[in-house]
Amino acid sequence: MQLSTRKMTETDVIEILNWRYESPYDFYNNEVSEEGIREFLTYPYITIVDEHKNLIGFYCTGQAARVPKGHEFNVYQEAFLDIGLGMKPDLTGKGYGSEFLSFILAQIKEDSLRLTVAKFNKRAIRLYEKFGFKREYEFNNGSTEFIIMLRVENIRVKREDRLV
Repeated sequence: MQLSTRKMTETDVIEILNWRYESPYDFYNNEVSEEGIREFLTYPYITIVDEHKNLIGFYCTGQAARVPKGHEFNVYQEAFLDIGLGMKPDLTGKGYGSEFLSFILAQIKEDSLRLTVAKFNKRAIRLYEKFGFKREYEFNNGSTEFIIMLRVENIRVKREDRLV
């Protein structure tokens, strides 16, 4: 698959908000709303397309990639670039994850990365670990447990007392 990026459009956002994942990944299902559209178009979301210009996923960086409740647990204190990503549901679980994540990491080109993943999402966690992300913190937003994972290149992170 040949991947490239483009600026996210409102058409892309509406398609993404209509994606439907099977259980237990239905946690990631969204509804089309003015607020959702505004978030995708306001924050730095990037569309990922295949060689035929078909939307296959997206990524975001910074504040948009954080789970708001995590701030209460001070899990976003250190200076890391937060990343978030999503892949079209009919492409998940088919072995495209490594190529997809590798492409995103090549676009970002940062040494110190942080991502937040739902603890039940074992498939994503295995992929992130394959790319050098390490589990550092855990927190609960009241309905879902999350893991903060860090990927640090050329820097040693002190790991004591990180899992909360």
